[in-house]
This record gives sequence, C-alpha cells and structure tokens, in this order.
Amino acid sequence: MLEYISGKVHKTTPTYTIIDNAGIGYFVNISLQTCEQLREGEHTIVLVHEIIREDAHELYGFAQEAERTLFRLLISVSGVGANTARVILSKLSNSEISQAIASGNVALIQSVKGIGAKTAQRIIVDLRDKVVVSSVSDENMPLQSNIIQNEALSALTMLGFAKTAADKVIQTIIKTMPHASVEEIVKQALKHM
Repeated sequence: MLEYISGKVHKTTPTYTIIDNAGIGYFVNISLQTCEQLREGEHTIVLVHEIIREDAHELYGFAQEAERTLFRLLISVSGVGANTARVILSKLSNSEISQAIASGNVALIQSVKGIGAKTAQRIIVDLRDKVVVSSVSDENMPLQSNIIQNEALSALTMLGFAKTAADKVIQTIIKTMPHASVEEIVKQALKHM
C-alpha cells in the first residue's frame, strides 16, 4: 500500500492533482484543503490513501496527516464513500468537522452537498468517540487522540499480542504519557509485555 508520493506538481485543479514522480504522472484525487497548499511546478510530498476495487485503482491525496486521518474516519462510516468524504473535507475545515462531530451539530454536517440528515447523524454517532477536539486551533495538529491508541493497539495485535492484554498496557502508558506518539506507545508497550 502506498503511504505518500514525492514529486513535482505537474497540474492542480480543485478536485485532483497530477504528481510527476520519476517520469510517471500519478492522478491523485484531492480536497480543496490540499489544493490550496499545492503549487504547480514545485516539489511536494502528498500523503495518500489508496482504494483498490475490481474496476478502479484510486489515490486520494492529503497535504496534512490530520486531513488523511479524518478522511479515513469518514469513509469508515456506512454510507460515506471516498468522494463524499472528500466533499466534506473540501467544504469544512478539520477543526469544523471535529467540532461538529463532538458537539452533535447535525446541521453543519448536513450543510455539505449530498449529506442527508440520516447520514449526518450516522457520522456523529459512529465518530463521536473517535474524534477528540483539540483546544488548540491549529489545523495541522492531529485531532484524534483515540486514533493514536487504536493504531498502537493495531500494531501490537499485528505483532501477535493478545488484544485485551495490549489494550491494558496501552491504557497504563497513556495515563503516564498522555501526549505520546504511536511509536512511543508501542516501544513502551513492548518493554512491558
């Protein structure tokens, strides 16, 4: 699976960009948030989320990790596809989305074209426990502390540790190191397991 594409921005539009990497042009779907940060002719690194289906191989690109994390959360909701998530990220900023989910603001999420009341409510119900609003209004800061816990748990279970035991160790580490990264949590957990 691709993590990022590094290369020269060949072309940028509000919905996609073409990144030239070693003479190959990658077509990457983007949101307006990412579009505003890309300049044609400049070298860039675009974080990607790859979707492979029977009839298509699509790349979705992001200038910031916080935006990609929100995208992945949004597409985890039943009824929200990649294009719908991209439209949400184009219409609302990361902090607006997180605030709307945390506060249960159905109207704000529903203001996005193509999002009905039921879908907006489902987004809020499914993601309320996964999105933690930061008191700092920096768009580039990760807004999901629970995601760090989930990623650390996933890493430990992939390494063969029991989920319940790994979760207990992670919870203990987070109490003593509340701002630890995924890597720090996994390193500490491996010392205690």
